[in-house]
Amino acid sequence: MADTTEDTAAARAGGPDSTPRKASWKYIGPGIVVAATGVGAGDLVATLIAGSSFGYTLLWAAVAGCLVKISLAEAAGRWHLSTGRTLFDGWASLGRWTTSFFAVYLVVWGFVYGAAAMSSSALPLQALFPGVMDLEWWGVACGLVGLAFVWFNKYAVFEKVMTVLVGVMFVVTVYLAIRVTPNLGEAFAGLLPVLPDEKDSILNTLGLIGGVGGTITLAAYGYWVNAKGWTDTGWMKVMRLDNRVAYATTGIFVVAMLFVGAELLHSANVAIAGGDKGLIQLTDILEAEYGTATAKFFLIGFFATSFTSLIGVWHGVSLMFADFVARFRSGDQAKGERIAAGTRERSWPFRAYLLWLTFPPIVLLFQGQPFRLIILYGVLGAAFLPFLAGTLLWLLNSSRTPREWRNGRLSNAMLALAGLLFLVLCVKQIWDQPWSEFF
Repeated sequence: MADTTEDTAAARAGGPDSTPRKASWKYIGPGIVVAATGVGAGDLVATLIAGSSFGYTLLWAAVAGCLVKISLAEAAGRWHLSTGRTLFDGWASLGRWTTSFFAVYLVVWGFVYGAAAMSSSALPLQALFPGVMDLEWWGVACGLVGLAFVWFNKYAVFEKVMTVLVGVMFVVTVYLAIRVTPNLGEAFAGLLPVLPDEKDSILNTLGLIGGVGGTITLAAYGYWVNAKGWTDTGWMKVMRLDNRVAYATTGIFVVAMLFVGAELLHSANVAIAGGDKGLIQLTDILEAEYGTATAKFFLIGFFATSFTSLIGVWHGVSLMFADFVARFRSGDQAKGERIAAGTRERSWPFRAYLLWLTFPPIVLLFQGQPFRLIILYGVLGAAFLPFLAGTLLWLLNSSRTPREWRNGRLSNAMLALAGLLFLVLCVKQIWDQPWSEFF
């Protein structure tokens, strides 16, 4: 990995017209971070369930999900590098409504997500060390460790730790995929875009495509690009390689878990629950089929998957919040160079949001999640990706972006497809909420 300090100095020296750098593997970093953060336990369960319900039929949908998210992350990174401005600064230029949506989203989403992330990280630890602590206290411990880690470390250390944890995730998921002996002939057939002959198959397929690899972490990608020290168009080729690596890695994770679902669960007609507890059920099945060592190995990978999502959000979304506050207070353009300098990671808004993600959600761990807040969380979460796709289309086709770096036909087509996909899923999510019990 290239040193962040050196990268920052190079970016500052080069300026917006600096010599383009060759895409090189030695620079890869933000993509690993976004892949690790975006793939959580819930994504793995959703893919497992798809494999257990439909075999390899929806393998193409998992791959399509990665392609859609590549386009979103690339657009976010391209905005940061081509304009030298942060994504929130771009949103602010579209009108005050974007600021209002983002502020409400961050407050409600952070409160509920904090509890979900701590609980998800706690589940594999409780299974690995039964009887040591209750689930809630494991969750508190994970939240506090994540808080301390992000509080005292800057991006360079954060990236290295995420890379190690991604390595653990990669080894575990690929090992499981090989262990269950996938039927490669059926798997390749699953790359053909075919829908299962089942009720609601279209919505299930769209849900799988939309659920592969990240929500707000896609917007955070541009901030991690800046934190790495990439602040101008000289880094564009590097960013695009980095982004492809991110979603190739994501694709390997989800395809491996779909293999496990298809071979281990579908062939045996075994169903597992949705949510993180489905992975605990899978642990029991793995222990029965392959022994205790394989089950424990899987739990280690489960923890790596959950904890990378926790610390990734603790860092990336806190960075976005710090940028939001700085832009709101000063009214000046938010520059990527300020993210690269590392001052945002030491600012009081960054740390205030870290505390918001950690301490208020602890109440939810012990008292359950308030019903109305969960509904609002679901609606805001469903609305974020259509908001992201739509605003990126707007920003990258306007004079706000230098002409050379505006969207081409392919980028516009992919972002429009993403926006339409996420809008359909958003409407479905809102429609499915029990509104009669809300009022």
